[in-house]
This record gives sequence, C-alpha cells and structure tokens, in this order.
Amino acid sequence: MKNKFLVAFLLLSLAFTACKDDKLAPIQPNAVKPTAVTEALPHDTDDPSIWINPTDASKSIIIGTDKDTDGGLYAFDLNGKILKKSIPLKRPNNVDIAYGLIIDGKKVDVAVTTEREENKIRIFSLPDLEPIDNGGIPVFEGESQRDPMGVALYTRKTDGKIFAIVGRKTGPSGSYLWQYELSGNGKFAAAKVVRKFGTYSGKKEIEAIAVDNELGFVYYCDEQAGIRKYKADPALNDNKELAFFGQKDFKADHEGIAIYKKTDSTGYILVSNQQANSFMVYPREGANGNPNNHPLLAEVPTSTIECDGADVTSINLGPKYKNGLFVAMSNGMTFHYYAWDLIQKRIDEAKK
Repeated sequence: MKNKFLVAFLLLSLAFTACKDDKLAPIQPNAVKPTAVTEALPHDTDDPSIWINPTDASKSIIIGTDKDTDGGLYAFDLNGKILKKSIPLKRPNNVDIAYGLIIDGKKVDVAVTTEREENKIRIFSLPDLEPIDNGGIPVFEGESQRDPMGVALYTRKTDGKIFAIVGRKTGPSGSYLWQYELSGNGKFAAAKVVRKFGTYSGKKEIEAIAVDNELGFVYYCDEQAGIRKYKADPALNDNKELAFFGQKDFKADHEGIAIYKKTDSTGYILVSNQQANSFMVYPREGANGNPNNHPLLAEVPTSTIECDGADVTSINLGPKYKNGLFVAMSNGMTFHYYAWDLIQKRIDEAKK
C-alpha cells in the first residue's frame, strides 16, 4: 500500500511541475499509470536499459544514466530501488546492454554509455557495474564535432560480435553515426571504428538509437524530422537508408526508441513523442508485405514527462511483469516501470 501512495504522490507532483512550465505539456488525463517508479537520482535521468538475469529473470536489473558532471550509471531492482552507482562519470548520456563480450577469454555482459564531457564511451561489466575499459575509449577522433550522446549495441547473429553505434550532439549528414567493433584487449574492452553512416536533416540532433538484433536493423531518431532505418551489419557495406517514417506524427522531438519483440520477427517499435508525453507505436515487421513500411498503429499516453529514453523486454520477469516490462525516463529524476500488458491494452484499443 505504501508503494501505491508513493507512486500517486510522485505523479501528482510531476504533473504539477509540468503544468507550471508553459513549455511542458501536462500528463494526458487518460495516461497509463506506472506499475512502479524508481527512487529519484541526484541530477537528471536520461536513458535506461534492461539487463536480464540469465538464471532468474525476476532478479533482472535496470541500468539508468544520471546525466551530470558528477553523474554515473545506476542499477535498480524491479521495484525501483537503487542497488548501486558506478564510478563517477562526466555527463553520461545514453546506455545500452549486450551479452557475452569476450574479455580475457571469458564472456562478460556489458553496459556501454557515452561520457559526453570526455568524448568517450565507457564499458562496464554486469551485473557488478564495474569499469572494464581502462579509463574509457575515445570516439569521433579527428572530428571537430564530437560530444557523444546516443549509443546502441548490435550483436551480429552469425558470429556473436558486438558493435556500438554512437551518435553525437551534431555532425555531418552521411557520417553522423560511427560504428565501433568491441573486443577484448587483455583484461580490458577495446573498440575500433568499422563504419560511418547516417543521414541527418540538420533540424536538431540525433540521440535515440536502437538496434533489432534478430532482424538486423538499426533505427535512430532524427529529432523533429523522423525515424530513420538502416541495416546494422557493417560487413554488408550497405549504407542505404531503408525507411524514414513518423515524419508527421510527433508534436516536436522524436526521442527514445524501444523494440518489443513478440516473436523473433514481430512486435512493435515504440518512440517517445517527447512534448506530448506519449509513445508512438509502429509495427516492427512492417506492413502490407513491406518490411520497411512502418505506419503508425497507436499513440499511448504515459505518465512520463518529457521522456528522453526507454527500453522494453517481452521476457517474463515475474508476477508483475509476466509479459514483459516497459521502462521510460521521466522528468523528476526517475524512471517509470510499466507492466507490458498496460501498454498492449492501449495498442489493442487503438486497432479497434
């Protein structure tokens, strides 16, 4: 009962804060209410990622960024309690997770985050959240425009190699994103550039990036323009844009992207409609026989305010999250957890 009162109090206080600022839209009256809200962080939450515990999924954790000069990565349990903070990081922005990076002959699950003020990516082992990157890996070297923001990890099905796709505050169209192959170098993780790609409209920035490992696609938000889709495997040497969708569906910024996998090839792409406090939902598998046709299926209003980042899983995480968990950042220095069934209900209602 205490948790329910806490959630209600946080929602009311966040809604009040949003309404006081003319630039922020209030939470929509029919917004989905979160199943849980995390403990607040000291500075500014930005992006979450879900690590699935391989032996007991109910003990999975959420890794989230606290975006500040004295920020860091935080680990939360499925009740939203803070478990651990990483070493201090200088403005970590986005974070993503991959499984089985070979370090010193052993498979290690990793969380990779961008450290904006250092122009690096940082790599941490999971679930202990310890750095394994020998102080960090510089990105966008030789460029005048660096300032890394977004990151997504791609695991190639054919050989299990892991790649980090990194975005920045601004950059040239055609090579805005750089893709790095991750590997082990003794006891530490290392990375090398293997690809530069990505059309950019020039309207705002590219931050939100997500990869569909099973289907081999990368999606990213060209803010205030739309969602762009490319092939994820650098070995294909194919930088042709496959799709550019969601161009007229958003109030302003296109933000966090999450991919819900119903099967290996079906599901949903959810994208934060930041200034509307909602998520736009598109078919993962495409439509009308075209895998690159992604029409809008639904708009799901949530209780998150000005959401920057999100993640989702369809794996059963226990009684509260039998069909998966959707987690989204919110103003107020928190992350909101939603039982997937709450989101699926709204998608189903939109289809009627």
